[in-house]
Amino acid sequence: MSIKADTRHLYLQVIDQMKKDIEVGVYKEKEKLPSEFELSKKLGVSRATLREALRLLEEDNIVTRRHGVGTFVNSKPIFSSGIEQLNSVTDMIVQSGRKPGSQYLSTEVVTPTEDDKDRFSPKQINSLAKIERVRTADGQPVVYCIDKVDESLIPLEQVHNQDSIFQILEDYSNKEISYAVTYIEPVGYHEIISPVLNCEPDQSLLLLKQMHYTEDDEPVLYSSNYFRSDVFSFYVLRKRP
Repeated sequence: MSIKADTRHLYLQVIDQMKKDIEVGVYKEKEKLPSEFELSKKLGVSRATLREALRLLEEDNIVTRRHGVGTFVNSKPIFSSGIEQLNSVTDMIVQSGRKPGSQYLSTEVVTPTEDDKDRFSPKQINSLAKIERVRTADGQPVVYCIDKVDESLIPLEQVHNQDSIFQILEDYSNKEISYAVTYIEPVGYHEIISPVLNCEPDQSLLLLKQMHYTEDDEPVLYSSNYFRSDVFSFYVLRKRP
């Protein structure tokens, strides 16, 4: 169906039409789209216009273009939330209607690095419990978590019995996390983490680096969480001052 009758820029019309086609199932998740020639002919636009639309759709994480292979429809994220909301990974998975789980890779006591000391400053840290695990949703790996916490605040022998480190801190040390300072980084293919999360070679990850604090501004937990970008999406609500 030609969309040239619309008065908006053609590439915006293409984007809207592609989104509608994906929404109603004309093109399904992980399905390869028709060739550029076929799509441009179907939509009645030039290949240059189509490429611009596909580029923007890729930026919105709706499709993925694989050089020499084609363009594929991405899976819809199962969880989407404002990044201003502080939820544990367990809460995120539960809110998406999935069953949370953990696959523990390592639990050890480590000497804090200089970066760790800076992160936990002004608190003096002599040793950290480092917990490395994969979080699952309905048994599928979706997040790779590396957590560091003051060893004195957490019972290492009980870590494997509770999915939420937030809850362990609260139950064992009466330390309730109130807020976190978060940095978000897009990450390309990671030679260790991507295979564990069953990612495609060109699939990106979202890395959230978070320092968690109590209401009294005590730093208690530092997390590096690698989220599958096809499962989780985050947005920010911005208001004018």
